[in-house]
Amino acid sequence: MSKHQTNPRAEIDQNLAARWSTRAFDPRQAVSREELLSCLEAARWAPSCFGDEPWRFIVADRFSDNELDNWKNILDTLSQKNRAWAQHAPVLIIACACQQFRQTDRPNRWAEYDTGQAVLSLCLQATALGLATHQMGGFDEEMVRGHWGLPKYIQPMSVIALGHYGDDSILSDEERELEHQARIRRPMHETVFSNRWKKPYFRKDD
Repeated sequence: MSKHQTNPRAEIDQNLAARWSTRAFDPRQAVSREELLSCLEAARWAPSCFGDEPWRFIVADRFSDNELDNWKNILDTLSQKNRAWAQHAPVLIIACACQQFRQTDRPNRWAEYDTGQAVLSLCLQATALGLATHQMGGFDEEMVRGHWGLPKYIQPMSVIALGHYGDDSILSDEERELEHQARIRRPMHETVFSNRWKKPYFRKDD
């Protein structure tokens, strides 16, 4: 599968190379409480401006009887395409950014940036545990705001599916094709610049 098709140009940590946004989750295998706590703990230790920790998470586990309704509510906020495969993920997490500093209530313009760092920490910890994640921007923000009563200064950023890798036979033909596509990234010379905009730091053949 594509998660094994990483071809980095330089040596990187194996968990960075192995992280893959699968759509094929095992619908029968739960994420243990210890695994879930480990992923969220990794997010808790992410860096943030002034140590403000602006990330907030709404979590629901399909295998927990008292969380099933909440899990269904999160699933209902997703776009139809995302819902088709995310229904197999045992854990759904809404990641939100608190756009006010805790100490001053002044706007925190780094909140979304820092929340992204926390989510990546969560995803990398999941990879280290042999779990799979997939972040989704395709969700209904107003449904999230209304159902969970979010204040104006809380910005929902993404919904994260968390679980174990499954068999891609549960996917549609279109989804299965995406699952096997080669992983491609923009080359360094188009991404990293030197003393002026778009002047490459690395040579094209680096």
